[in-house]
Amino acid sequence: MTGSTKSPRERYREQVREEVKEKAWQQIAGSGASALSLNAIAKQMGMSGPALYRYFANRDELITELVRDAYRSLADAFIASADGGAGRTGLARLAQVLRRWALEDPHRYFLVYGTPVPGYHAPPDVTETASEMMSVLLDACATPGTESRSHAFEEHLAAHRAWAGSHPDAPPSALRLALTFWSRLHGVLSLELAGHFTGMGLDPALLYQAEVDALGGVPSPGPDQSPVTLALADNS
Repeated sequence: MTGSTKSPRERYREQVREEVKEKAWQQIAGSGASALSLNAIAKQMGMSGPALYRYFANRDELITELVRDAYRSLADAFIASADGGAGRTGLARLAQVLRRWALEDPHRYFLVYGTPVPGYHAPPDVTETASEMMSVLLDACATPGTESRSHAFEEHLAAHRAWAGSHPDAPPSALRLALTFWSRLHGVLSLELAGHFTGMGLDPALLYQAEVDALGGVPSPGPDQSPVTLALADNS
């Protein structure tokens, strides 16, 4: 037996916390994160509200734990994917990892990348795990073959980093590509998961892939084949 062996009480506490989080995800799936209620979860589990508060002090603490778990799962997926290479191939792989993760659990996706939960204020360290994802993305973006062409924005990023002093140590061109990658792909994903492509005759998977192509993830389509043209063509 080692010094790190957990006591039965510690193991029980972990089990209860995991069950609370499971019930919380069920509530979020049914009514949204803004309706999350510890008292309702306690009732489901046959506990009193005060008893449940021994495991999570309040709603915000529970949401923070769910957000941390969500970031951790995506960061782990990014880190595992990074073992397969960098550069254009690496960017394309990260893009598909992001989409699979989002489609696997849209409620988890929207908790971290959707509309903020009213009244919830995340602690400053809640997104620390997210920085691991950006490190993987920046490594891919800093690889030769993924150069940026927006010199004005690169100069802005360099100046902003000098002023803020907290940006990752990466060339402005890599930062620019990483930000473009992140914002454009999340834009397509958010619209897809919210159902905004319904009835438009678009194939969201093709539109997403065309955006990846346009960012340099894989060889680009011809000059007359825009992302929308490609997505519409498969549904015509």
